[in-house]
Amino acid sequence: MRLTATFLISIFISFSSFSQGKVEGKVTDSKSGNPVVGVSVIVDGSRTGIATDIDGRFILSLQSGKKYTIRLSSIGYKIKELTEVEVNPRVVTPLDVIMESAAKTENEVVVTSTARKETVAALISLQKNTNTVAQVISAEAIRRSPDKNTGEVLKRVPGTSVQEGKYLVVRGLSDRYNQAMLNGILLSSTEPDRKTFSFDIFPSAMIDNIVINKAFVPELPGEWAGGLVQVNTKDIPSKNFLNFQVGTGFNTNVVGNDFYSYKGSNTDFLGFDNKSRVLPSGIPVKSKFENLSDEQKLVLGKSFGNNWGVNKMTITPNMSLQVSGGFSGKLLHKKVGGIIAVNYNRSLVNNESTNSFFSIDNNLASPDFVYNTHKYAKEVLWGAVGNFSMQFNNNNKISIKNLFNVNSTNYAALRTGQEYISGTDNYRSRELALRTNIFYNTQVSGDHNFPGLKGKFSWYGSFNILDQYIPQQRRLEYIQDATVTDAPYFAKLSTGQSQKSGSIFYSNLSDYIYSGGADVTKIFKLFKNNQAIKAGYFLQVKDRLFDSRPFFIKLFDNSLKALPEDQIFADQNFVNGKLGFDEFIGKQFRYIANSIMNAGYLQLDNLLTDKLRAVWGVRYENFDQLIGSVNQSDTRHVHTQVGDFLPALNLTYKVNSQQNIRLSGSQTVVRPEFRELSDFAFYDFDLGATVLGNKQLVRTKISNLDLRYELYPRPGELVTLGVFYKYFTNPIELYFNQSGAGSSNTFNYFNADKATGYGVEFDIRKKLDFNTVLKNFTVTSNLSYIHNRVSSNSRNLNRPLQGQSPYVINAGLQYDVEKYGLSSTLLFNQIGRRIAFVGNDQVPAIFESPRPLLDFQLAKKIIKNHGELKLNVSDIINKEAHFYHDLNDDGKYGKANDALAIDRKYGRTISLTFGYNL
Repeated sequence: MRLTATFLISIFISFSSFSQGKVEGKVTDSKSGNPVVGVSVIVDGSRTGIATDIDGRFILSLQSGKKYTIRLSSIGYKIKELTEVEVNPRVVTPLDVIMESAAKTENEVVVTSTARKETVAALISLQKNTNTVAQVISAEAIRRSPDKNTGEVLKRVPGTSVQEGKYLVVRGLSDRYNQAMLNGILLSSTEPDRKTFSFDIFPSAMIDNIVINKAFVPELPGEWAGGLVQVNTKDIPSKNFLNFQVGTGFNTNVVGNDFYSYKGSNTDFLGFDNKSRVLPSGIPVKSKFENLSDEQKLVLGKSFGNNWGVNKMTITPNMSLQVSGGFSGKLLHKKVGGIIAVNYNRSLVNNESTNSFFSIDNNLASPDFVYNTHKYAKEVLWGAVGNFSMQFNNNNKISIKNLFNVNSTNYAALRTGQEYISGTDNYRSRELALRTNIFYNTQVSGDHNFPGLKGKFSWYGSFNILDQYIPQQRRLEYIQDATVTDAPYFAKLSTGQSQKSGSIFYSNLSDYIYSGGADVTKIFKLFKNNQAIKAGYFLQVKDRLFDSRPFFIKLFDNSLKALPEDQIFADQNFVNGKLGFDEFIGKQFRYIANSIMNAGYLQLDNLLTDKLRAVWGVRYENFDQLIGSVNQSDTRHVHTQVGDFLPALNLTYKVNSQQNIRLSGSQTVVRPEFRELSDFAFYDFDLGATVLGNKQLVRTKISNLDLRYELYPRPGELVTLGVFYKYFTNPIELYFNQSGAGSSNTFNYFNADKATGYGVEFDIRKKLDFNTVLKNFTVTSNLSYIHNRVSSNSRNLNRPLQGQSPYVINAGLQYDVEKYGLSSTLLFNQIGRRIAFVGNDQVPAIFESPRPLLDFQLAKKIIKNHGELKLNVSDIINKEAHFYHDLNDDGKYGKANDALAIDRKYGRTISLTFGYNL
């Protein structure tokens, strides 16, 4: 096995020939949108040519500076001739083609089109020919957009919005009702304590296309109700490339203000601790620690070190780096290629917030406390993508795709405020912590086409790791009598145990996910059209091990209470009579979890007539889940096994070449996460309350119905109008349980009995070239109205489902002058008020008030279009986020009449990025 020197160099340098250019395209069926394999592609009547591969793709290397005519032919299809195919040096010319079926009685029919018209038509065809209600973002659209990661790309999709730059909201439904797939394989949540996926981990340069399904088909996983996002990364590139990108910026909450941190490790900039925070080596396992004497525990408590102080740090600008490269060539006479990318982002964030809990009587609210918090965070997000493929011939391909990501937050949360639980006291506290999430996914897949059998076989396997580390999280509180002038602050420590003050917390969570499956597709003729039947099997096994060590410090010598945070736990104070050290006892601080999903499906794709298409079938998912312990007598033990038949019917009626009418009906489910079922109780510093799981939770079943009209008046434009209905059985919600004043406040998960929702969606994308002044502008808009109500026999409920917004507004104005390499985008997003936390009989729900978001970007191509400068301004309006009790029930936040539970200030973010393409 030998790679030539030319091939090795081409991995990094794409200067192979200044006089050559390439034409890259994909051939699809005009009715189904499926790739057409084995199409003969010949240039200018030449006898030599190539055939499309298993994905319907082809690549031609041609002399630049000329215009060509390309002829495409395949049995059962009309011949297509494309004229005016222009080839430029060192540039890949896109040429996507639609092939029309030919009747047996027809003689040779030749369809002629220009290259430009054909490519634009193919991009629209990708959207028009989806087998269900969906939105498609092509590679070309991503290339023309200013977005640097998938989270930003998704903000442009009709009917969607993105929270915190990464969490997806579809049709107003919160992230727990949405799901993600990568290259056809189901992904797990990237957040161990939240049923969600962080879409900012995929660089946009790596994406081939994104499909957002809003209606279910049996070949896809059935655990979602809002949207299923399929992210497909690039495979074998058409030419070698190397891209660089570097950026800087700042947040207005950080610049010009003090920024605090604590002593960390010299590897914190990578999101990892270098073992400076690690659990001291002398700490025995929990069962042995419990049997130690008080003196022995004190000695171990001293070994944790006195790292409770904070200090001002020098503010540095945010930074981002990205390097990506791709290559294609021959290995053992087989076509090979790959893409590698590395990205790094570091930013400083100062989130300002105020939060309160209230005792409410007759719509009069009196606060238990009012806390003001500055969370000074150093956020690091970095990772790598490595995708490699080998194509044995036009009918067989094997791919290996890898993704690694580190997402960490290293923060010092400093809090001041007042407490009114036992009088009026001034209050201050801090939480110092590093939280690191490590996400790794590797996939092996194969696609095999059998032309003689008119069939296709695909298989895949995947291994996924999600690790979360929280080493040495520290919390400490102080109190001051506000009624006494110049009274000192005293540490809130006692001889008892507390997660809120004097606590040191460690946790390790590891998820290991194994997935595999296969699909077989058979094509046959019926009603004079090609029909398809598809069957498949999917297996996913998840294993989780969660282990935490919550320690607490007790105080016996009250003279120590007046010492500041960096002195009270000095080594000399860990002696009998002054301090005590111990660990929380209980099995709930450790649990194991396992789930096994076995799924099979049968799906038919029928062209009943030239206008009517039906995609229908059923999926069966058997889900077996174990939480807590394998021992049934253990109080943590939760075992559930349930099977679900998930049917779906998707009808598409093609009124003409520009109009579709779609009707879809299906059944889906959303299951509780491990964390939601475990009885692990964790005090959340941000909320000021304990979050507790519920082992009685059951899955949510959702019945879905969609009807949509689509109009594609001209290339690059669309208008859609749709209505949908959803019925939820046993929806899962997080509700506020004020079982006592102050420290007894908890948030608990529970199942409501049912919920119903219906909505209307209107999307439009329109070029304004009817006017010479506005010809370079494009306007996009999406308006969604959703009515939703939840009910429960055990509770008197008549309110929206938690996380459900009554409306979603997305609007955008794009200005693009491709001739000068200039583009700008103005994006607006707003969602209607929604319930953030469900209330109870004593305390009403906490609503999140609407908050308008306005983002702007200006991009300019430079250095002969190889470089690009981008200026981004995010959250221009910078309105505070209000979470409140609607005491007068008027549907909006009023400072005078409502109780403000949480108030957050995020600040504007301004960044400048330079990218260069070799």
